Amino acid sequence: MKRVITACAVAVLAAAAAPVFASPAPVQAEAARNAGNPALASVLADYEAYLRAVDPINAGMEGDRAALSRLPDGSRAFEVAQEPVLREFAGRLAAIDAASLGDDDRLNHTFLTYVLQRSLARIPLDTGRIDAFNSEGGPGQGLAYLASVTRIATVADAEAWIARLEAMPKSFADSLANARRGLETGLVQPRSIVENALTLIGPEAALAPEADPLLRPFLTLPASIPAAQQATLRERAARAVAEGIMPQRREWARFLREDYLPRAPETLGLVHRPGGREMYAYLVRGYTTTDLTPDEVHAIGLQEVARIRARMDVEMRAAGWTGDFAGFLAFLRTDPQFYTTTREDLLEKASEMAKRADDGLPALFGTLPRLPYGVRPVPREIEANYTTGRYNPGSMENGVAGGYMVNTSSLDQRGLYELPALTLHEAVPGHHLQIALQQEAEDGPYFRRSVDVTAFVEGWGLYSEFLGEEMGFYRTPYERFGRLSYEMWRACRLVSDTGIHWLGWNIEQARACFRDNSALAPLNIETELQRYIGWPGQATAYKIGEIRLRGVRTRAEAELGDRFDVRRFHDALLVDGPLPMALLDERMDRWIVEEKARPAD
Repeated sequence: MKRVITACAVAVLAAAAAPVFASPAPVQAEAARNAGNPALASVLADYEAYLRAVDPINAGMEGDRAALSRLPDGSRAFEVAQEPVLREFAGRLAAIDAASLGDDDRLNHTFLTYVLQRSLARIPLDTGRIDAFNSEGGPGQGLAYLASVTRIATVADAEAWIARLEAMPKSFADSLANARRGLETGLVQPRSIVENALTLIGPEAALAPEADPLLRPFLTLPASIPAAQQATLRERAARAVAEGIMPQRREWARFLREDYLPRAPETLGLVHRPGGREMYAYLVRGYTTTDLTPDEVHAIGLQEVARIRARMDVEMRAAGWTGDFAGFLAFLRTDPQFYTTTREDLLEKASEMAKRADDGLPALFGTLPRLPYGVRPVPREIEANYTTGRYNPGSMENGVAGGYMVNTSSLDQRGLYELPALTLHEAVPGHHLQIALQQEAEDGPYFRRSVDVTAFVEGWGLYSEFLGEEMGFYRTPYERFGRLSYEMWRACRLVSDTGIHWLGWNIEQARACFRDNSALAPLNIETELQRYIGWPGQATAYKIGEIRLRGVRTRAEAELGDRFDVRRFHDALLVDGPLPMALLDERMDRWIVEEKARPAD
């Protein structure tokens, strides 16, 4: 799973508004290069200016120095006020005859229309009421992530981060207001999610300055900044945290403990909340980028569970196991040979696998990103509720590499038979390769470099685990079983996420699929379940996206035969950025036709 920083563009569009901004000349010039139709070029240019204004996170990662001083507005008032702005963009697009456009322009027209329609449909649902926090915490964790990808190389960088520190109290206040509105309307997180959030905010509200993640960008300042000025900058940053942020942290903790927790229900799913079924159906459509219903997603999950289970039996026997499936799972979950005993050893093994994955990329890809990535441990202050691994996007413009984050806590729960699949998913050829290429797709319109298309992004991560078979990456039956166990994990997500939020399942019903059909460790199962409970619908994207991506490849191989070139295929999928599933099919069908017409090498 990637860290949801690219999702900020979509989230901000649902929680921010501004007037239509005059597009600066450089932006207009870029849009003119990237769109043949003048009316469409004008819309794309204005929409880029709008996004850069309301989404300073992605704008800052693209090198917009002014944006590095700002944070997005997460208030409900800002969200509601944006509706006429987005409707104006949608109206301008509707006035353009899409049939008269060239292929690339028509795709951009359809894609932006989709994005705007999704954003407009979200506003009446007021999802901020439940998005204010989840099992991994609230505003504090998101802001700490920003600190982790902030690099101070100049005084201007330092001033920008201080400005963001000074803006952070409003982020806390907006989240608190959104969560309070959820309490008032009955759209609330269940008790288990509140308890998880409290385990994070408690220590956060008691942080000593020297341990505060928000001040880590100031730990190492360049020698080009005089020592006296460094001291002044550090003092100002510490004061912003102590006087502005710490009181908000304490109030957030008090609110969750005294106001929210006593009113948080035991029932888990959105189906039990006012308007929850409508909201969940919307979320499933958005995360999968399809028109699938929750019932259809549930059925696909059950089919996938049965299919993958048959393959797991084959690898279990290849490993020499003569007992039953449950016994093999118990063996994998408990035998010391599958676990490291030190954090450093786990990180080193992940690093070796990441480097080995790098070695296999040229055989599968013609275009690779410029941005490198590192292998890093999950920060200890958040590791208890954190997933096994994750990807944090970087920024070439800001001098920050991508990050393959490895959870080095609870080592008896981090099976090494799963580590190869995790590495391929989070690092390369998974999230780092795909997201870095998306960030570097300068020939396309700005919105496509930051838009979050979860089904494609997470489907690609799961597809990358499959690519490990072609790379010869899995060296033992245990690692091949671990790959299938990870695929089973995503199939069970379809079953359990829809079970919880649509069918009204309890925790044991949701737990059974993972426990009985995968080798996931018990701690990971519980962490994942809490994630699905607190983040409805997101878990449905992975398998749906992967099924469609593998379907596109199967179709291309069948159509092209000996002319199929996997490197050209992957470049066609990735270089221009992710697409919703219907547009992906359209784009790749066009590519197949182009490949058929291409002169033979």
